[in-house]
Amino acid sequence: MTDESSLLELAETLPTVQRLALAYAPRAARVPTLALMALDQRLARVLSATSEPIAAQLRLAWWRDTLRGGLAAKAPDPLLTALNAWQGRETALIGLVDAWEEMLVEAPAPENVLEGVAMARGASFAALADLLGCNDAAGESAHKAGSLWAFADLAAGLGDKDERTACLSRARSIVLPVERLPRQLRPLAVLSGLGARSIVKGRVSLLAGPVDMMVAMRIGMTGR
Repeated sequence: MTDESSLLELAETLPTVQRLALAYAPRAARVPTLALMALDQRLARVLSATSEPIAAQLRLAWWRDTLRGGLAAKAPDPLLTALNAWQGRETALIGLVDAWEEMLVEAPAPENVLEGVAMARGASFAALADLLGCNDAAGESAHKAGSLWAFADLAAGLGDKDERTACLSRARSIVLPVERLPRQLRPLAVLSGLGARSIVKGRVSLLAGPVDMMVAMRIGMTGR
C-alpha cells in the first residue's frame, strides 16, 4: 500500500476529468481505481511521448513482463506499488497493454484497433468491478460504461479527424443509458456520464464548462 502523499502524487498524473471522477471513489475502492486509471494513462503516454515505434514497443513489453511476473510489495514507482491491489488479477491489465500496443500504427488507425483499445479499457473496468466485489451484472454494466467512456476519451485525445469520427460513431452505437453502477464504481459513473454527454452533444471535450462540472458533481454524489 502506498502512503497518502504517494497516492496524491500519482493522482496528479491523471487528466483533470479522471482526477475529478476519482474524488468520488469510496475509500476502499480508491487505490485499485487510481492504479487502473494511472496505468492506462501511463500506457497512453508511452505512445504519445515516443516517436520511434520500436522504443514504444520495448516500454510496453516492460509493462507486460512486469505485470506477468508479479509486482514487488515495495517499489520505487508509486504506480507499481498501487498496482499491488491488482495482485492475481493482472490479466485485464495485460490486455490493456496489448491493446495500446496495437495503436502503434500510422494514423488513421483502423477501426478495429480503436475498438480494441476501447473494449480493453472496458474490460479493465469490468475486472475492477470484480476486484471490488461487485456482482456479474455490475461487471457487464462496467464493461459497457468503460467502453463508452473510452471511445469518448479517445475521440477527445486523437489528433486525426478520421479516428475521432470513427470513435464517436462507434460510441453512439452503445446502448444508452448505461445501467446504474454500484457505489464502488462511482468514478466510472462520472466518466461514462460525461462521455455520454459529450457524444450526445457531438463534441470531443468531456469537460467543456461549468455545466459539465455540475453534471459530474451530481453523478458523483447520486450515481446519476
